[in-house]
Amino acid sequence: MRFRTSDIAALLRADLVGPDVDVDGASIDSRTVERGQIFVPIVAERDGHDYIDAALDRGAAAYLTQRRPERGSGIRVLDTGASLTRLGHMARESLTGPVIGVTGSVGKTSTKDLIAAACAAACPTHANPASFNNELGLPLTLLNAPDDTVVTVLEMGARGLGHIRTLCEVGRPTIGVVTRVALAHGEQFGTIDQVEQTKGELVEALPADGFAVLNIGDPRVAAMAARTDAEVLTYGVERGDFAVTELVLDGELRPSFVLRTPHGPFEVRLEARGAHMADNAAAAVAAASAAGVRPEVAIRGLVGATTSTGRMSVEASRAGGMVINDAYNANPTSVAAGVAALSAMEADTRIAVLGFMAELGSDSDALHRETAEQVVAAGIRLVAVAAPGYGSSAEHVADPAGAFELLGPPGPGTAILVKGSLVAGLQPLARAFVDEATPV
Repeated sequence: MRFRTSDIAALLRADLVGPDVDVDGASIDSRTVERGQIFVPIVAERDGHDYIDAALDRGAAAYLTQRRPERGSGIRVLDTGASLTRLGHMARESLTGPVIGVTGSVGKTSTKDLIAAACAAACPTHANPASFNNELGLPLTLLNAPDDTVVTVLEMGARGLGHIRTLCEVGRPTIGVVTRVALAHGEQFGTIDQVEQTKGELVEALPADGFAVLNIGDPRVAAMAARTDAEVLTYGVERGDFAVTELVLDGELRPSFVLRTPHGPFEVRLEARGAHMADNAAAAVAAASAAGVRPEVAIRGLVGATTSTGRMSVEASRAGGMVINDAYNANPTSVAAGVAALSAMEADTRIAVLGFMAELGSDSDALHRETAEQVVAAGIRLVAVAAPGYGSSAEHVADPAGAFELLGPPGPGTAILVKGSLVAGLQPLARAFVDEATPV
């Protein structure tokens, strides 16, 4: 979105030092800032002010600062983080089309990706890159929306009560999608009831003329219908307004199914892998329909859609086996989905290489052990990477290199699932299994 620095300064009640220039979008990372953007230095573990010169050298048109501006077009503010939030509000005012908020303990990024693909088949659509779903990423997403944007898709993450409500105050969604409720961040939430309360803040924020798109297969999500005055659309397997039926997977986990909708049944085949992606696709078509996109057009957009890197991608290794890379995030619910996908693969040998599941709180050890027992009960060999919590059911290695040394690249008839929280650092291991190269 294009703005003048004088308008930004007026909004923030701040002083503009230097020329009044146009800016187009925003960035908080001097390494990836694009020409013409405004750079917003965030004060955290590192002080972003130390990188203002680097941002300007890469082409930033202007910058916010809590210091005295010394170069170019600088806007001096009291708090750059709070100012970014206010700029997000300003950007939201410029959007006139549907804004779709997406949250849930699992599946929200993949669902966001599929919603964006479904809507983009009909009109200019903008969505969070990767997982830009917090108090920094969401206003950046709004500010970086192209001027011709019709539909905006905003993934919303949370670390505690009130976080979704705060994001909704900035993004003001007109359509809300809730995927699942699970104890994915036990350290922050404490109980699954608190998770449910927080995720439901999205539907509470919807206007009466909006739409709540709810997973009827999750009782906690389905119950959120009572927390909104918006029209409710449901989706799920065999049930709901948008129901997945006749689901089958091919040898590389691509789902084919019939989606039954209020507009009639439609045959769907996805490139996104795993049975759970059919559920996500149903949510995407429901959300797109609420945004005014005809189901047949939305489904056309889904045909070649893929999900973000590290989320249920399937590749053949050079050695002839198959590798499922789902190493971007992990909790017991998403690991169970990954194990189900691995079990569905055509293979003689199935191996789950699991890393640490972060942020599970005081129940972490018990949840790791339960997960390990479920994996082994499914007849799958389990290798744990730097994650002793999986207990005696697993074979243990100290690091990704140890896992590669133990297993080697998978050959014909072998399928490997690589799954863990991002902090476990298993993405290079998944790549190594494919490329036959020791991870670094």
